[in-house]
Amino acid sequence: MFTQVNELRDRFRDLLAKAKSTADVEELRVSFLGKSGSVTGLLKSMGGLSPEDRKTMGQAVNDLKNRVAEALQEKTEQLKAAELQREIDALPLFDVSAPRDLSRGSYHPITLVQRQCETIFKSMGFTVEDYSEIVTDYECFESLNIPKFHPARDMQDTYYLENGQLLKSQTSAAQNAIYRKYRDRLYKDGTPIKAIFPGRCFRNESTDACHENTFFQMEGVMVGRDISISNLIFFMKTMLSEVFRRDIKVRLRPGFFPFVEPGFELDINCLICGGEGCPSCKHSGWLELCPCGMIHPNVLREGGIDPDEFTGFAFGLGLTRLAMMKYGVKDIRDFNGGLLENLDQFTDDRL
Repeated sequence: MFTQVNELRDRFRDLLAKAKSTADVEELRVSFLGKSGSVTGLLKSMGGLSPEDRKTMGQAVNDLKNRVAEALQEKTEQLKAAELQREIDALPLFDVSAPRDLSRGSYHPITLVQRQCETIFKSMGFTVEDYSEIVTDYECFESLNIPKFHPARDMQDTYYLENGQLLKSQTSAAQNAIYRKYRDRLYKDGTPIKAIFPGRCFRNESTDACHENTFFQMEGVMVGRDISISNLIFFMKTMLSEVFRRDIKVRLRPGFFPFVEPGFELDINCLICGGEGCPSCKHSGWLELCPCGMIHPNVLREGGIDPDEFTGFAFGLGLTRLAMMKYGVKDIRDFNGGLLENLDQFTDDRL
């Protein structure tokens, strides 16, 4: 039987040397190591040997089996590397030193507005956080004082996934995680939680001049001792004046949002029509820009913060609508249209 082992080893080497593709290697693997393979057959044929010969023969066959497996693996890697190199060699040459026309690209207007807002809030001591676009029902609703079957969910017709998760319909979905991330510092030395978290949101909306199913928001929160509505108004007015670089007329009116109490709608005088009325503002002269309010005690409790000791405000800024106001874009659908003629005209030397 030792002669069979040697013959099998030599035959394997010859066949492996002739293999030209990974398919050939796989065929060899089945032929030698498969259930009906040659090496497997040797192992099955040792039943009639003496215990001493079976031990010696078993070592030799197992050694052959291991060597065959290693050789097959090495050959497969060599063939894959050679195939990749052939694909690389077939690519057209690209001269990295050739001059490029940088005028052909520019930042998206929403990116410009987001970066500007981040810069403004950083200057006021806020941290910029990132959060997933796919969240749980708890993060998007239940932790925000919106239990199952709450009518407020009807306002956010949501895209659910088969595993029960969903595409977040509001950046508020990050609130609970932010509170838990910074609450220890809040309790330890009283440092307020000040954070913004911009991101993309999704809702099953009927699209028109001022509504899209994919849009950008920026959530902001501040939690600490003795935080009041006056703090909220100060930060909002400071931000808007910096973004538009002029005095902006705003109004604050009552609004219902389950995660704040009291809640407000901060509207901005439409800069596209100057308040006279147009499709973007639904001919009202005002555009809803910033839902906001004092964080509901239930939301603070879910984040592990005692509402009897700390208070805070939250706001949700529509970055897409803010970009419309800043750049005079009349139709929100232009942002996702992909037309370079619409997008390459925006720039900001400060960003």
